[in-house]
Formats: sequence, structure tokens, C-alpha cells
Amino acid sequence: METRNDTVLKNEMEITFDAISVNEAFARVAVAAFVTPLNPTMEEISDIKTAVSEAVTNAIIHGYDVEYDRGRRREEKNQVYLHCTIEDDVLEVEVKDTGKGIENIEQAMEPLYTTKPELDRSGMGFAFMEAFMDDLEVESAPGWGTVVVMKKKLGTTSWLEPEE
Repeated sequence: METRNDTVLKNEMEITFDAISVNEAFARVAVAAFVTPLNPTMEEISDIKTAVSEAVTNAIIHGYDVEYDRGRRREEKNQVYLHCTIEDDVLEVEVKDTGKGIENIEQAMEPLYTTKPELDRSGMGFAFMEAFMDDLEVESAPGWGTVVVMKKKLGTTSWLEPEE
């Protein structure tokens, strides 16, 4: 991590873990620990942990399901890829799976929409990610998986650049 005048300039981490539900808590804590050099508020930490939890849970529950897994080769493991960067005071979190993908991203991002009502899924995952982070991008293709990229500006300075 580079520092200048006690300001973090750039830092990066990457973790790959099995797509099982117990690892959702691990991912939340890992990202919270990663961002601590920026001295975030408790509210910022809570927001980040909630958004990461939703993204990882989506990857596990929706990216890899029993029907999709039947078509995968046995030696392939279902994995979630977590990549984080800090540039100055902006955290970027990327959560990726190589699962079945999303056919209609716009529909999937609608509040209360779920493809897993039988699992008591609320359909609020993307809505929570949007609410707790400053920026959200979702890329997906059927058969290729999904990438969720979220950004959060930490601290009290403006998210937008001043106009000249």
C-alpha cells in the first residue's frame, strides 16, 4: 500500500473461495478489514458489509444452483471471486461467479423480483447494493456468470469532481 501524508493512494486484494453459504460472512469481514486503513465510520462499514453480503449471496444462491450444477464437470468447483481496490478514498468491490448468468439484468434488478421464491428470497439484493453503495454495475451473460462492481466513497468529501 502506498501512502503519502497519511492518505492511502492505492491498495488491492483478491480472494477466491468456495461458493457455499458459510463463506458469505468471511467475505463481509474480509472487505471490512481491508478498508480499515481509511478509518471508515461504523455506518460506512455496515453499508459495505451489507452490500458485499448481498452480492456474495446472489453469486452463491443464483449463480450456482442444483440444475445448473448438474451440467458442470465434476472436477470444476463453484467459486466466488472477490476483488477489491482502494484508490484514495474510494473502495471498489468486484464479486464474480462463473455460474449460469442472468438472462434479463434489468428485470433481476427490480425490487422484489426473485427467481427463488421457494427459498424465501426477498428479491431485494440489488436494491440493497444500490442503496448502500455509491455506484453499482452488473454484467452477466447466460452460461458465463455474473460480475457485480460496487463503489463507495469513504469520508466526508464529495463523490463528484468539482467543475472547472
